[in-house]
Amino acid sequence: MYLPVSAKQAKQEEIPEDVLILGNERVLLMDDEASVRKTACEMLTFLGYEVESAADGSEAIRLYEEAFQSGHAFDVVIFDLTVRGGMGGKAAVAELLKINPDVKAIVSSGYSSDMLADYKKYGFCDVIAKPYRLQEMGNVLSNVLRGIKDH
Repeated sequence: MYLPVSAKQAKQEEIPEDVLILGNERVLLMDDEASVRKTACEMLTFLGYEVESAADGSEAIRLYEEAFQSGHAFDVVIFDLTVRGGMGGKAAVAELLKINPDVKAIVSSGYSSDMLADYKKYGFCDVIAKPYRLQEMGNVLSNVLRGIKDH
């Protein structure tokens, strides 16, 4: 049997939406790299979340506190562990726990560290590695929001 080679490029299959876990909660994302922030916000929006972002821990704390005081709190926060020249996720989550001991926080990093292995000790509910993958992001958020992962 002979099958001729096609000159057309193979069509990329899109990930079916039914394998993605979607949400509609409010997410606060903190990352010091603008391109990572933009991409992550687009991914979260695609998954159905309402997203606000911050460039460092200080800005994230301010946004979280304002939302919390106004009665329109974030349902979950995603914090970059390391922020060049600013407050990173470890220090920021410690401050958020003072504002709201029930905060649901996820730590994120592109580097491995002891802190990531022991994230619960610092008040985080889960960890997500960079680069972000849509399916993993949906799964981690779903687990944290449903209380499957807690601090």
